[in-house]
Amino acid sequence: MRDINQFTITDAVKASFKTEEGSRFEQLLHGLIDHLHDFTRENQVTHEEWMRALMFLYDCGQISTPERHEFILLSDVLGFSALVDMINTKGGATEGSNLGPFYLDNAPRKELGCDLSDERDGVCVLVHGKITDSLHNPLPGAVIDTWQADAAGTYPIQEQTQGQDKMDLRGVFEADEQGRFWYTTVLPKPYTVPYDGPVGELLRAGNRHAWRPAHLHYIVRAPGMASITTEVFFENMEYIDNDAVFGVRRSLIAKLHPAKVAKDLGYKTDKKPEAVVEFDFILAPQG
Repeated sequence: MRDINQFTITDAVKASFKTEEGSRFEQLLHGLIDHLHDFTRENQVTHEEWMRALMFLYDCGQISTPERHEFILLSDVLGFSALVDMINTKGGATEGSNLGPFYLDNAPRKELGCDLSDERDGVCVLVHGKITDSLHNPLPGAVIDTWQADAAGTYPIQEQTQGQDKMDLRGVFEADEQGRFWYTTVLPKPYTVPYDGPVGELLRAGNRHAWRPAHLHYIVRAPGMASITTEVFFENMEYIDNDAVFGVRRSLIAKLHPAKVAKDLGYKTDKKPEAVVEFDFILAPQG
């Protein structure tokens, strides 16, 4: 390697990894090295810029916790998360959208019709719909995992030091024999993504806002089907056309209806709703 230079180093680095020829790992690793080196050469990156980039990544790691993932947030604001979701949405399935930094994989199981609001102030909304396959056959027993912000635009997980239970406004439901799900909750409001860390610094440096439109998060699973991670947004809400993390899709926007619609649905709920929103999820087969 004594004759290595800025043009031969890329192939030397790739050759130093003893990967399986033709493997997916080799493809991804070599592609990353190629693009990173090309970017560095094209932009003539200085030592100061290189170190600032490394310190930015270090700071992302320092502020991250099991309940706040700054690297996911970084991926979101750069559109990386959205692009991966778009590429991996299977034909006929509900479009994917951002997981976000506040997902917890051990949310409590809830009964259909229960209320997730925990007596929080705000508009009580009935959320309901069906889970089907791409041929519109219902998927009984499908599991729907949901979480959200409150009527002030805050996730309970962000206010644990104020006594909030991080499991509030979360629940895992099982669809009935017709593939239906329903529950009530508080209507969320728009909020800013966490702005107190390195990602917030990046947004300010780029003169970008940090606001997200009101939404509900979902992961939906069923045996033999590819799971989906997505979000449901509300028509005519603020920031619907300029989401800070590029999560909005036309197909994921739902309409809010007046509460009188709930009378015709026949659902039993623990709390009387003031508004109703319907959204159906479609899962595609695995593979």
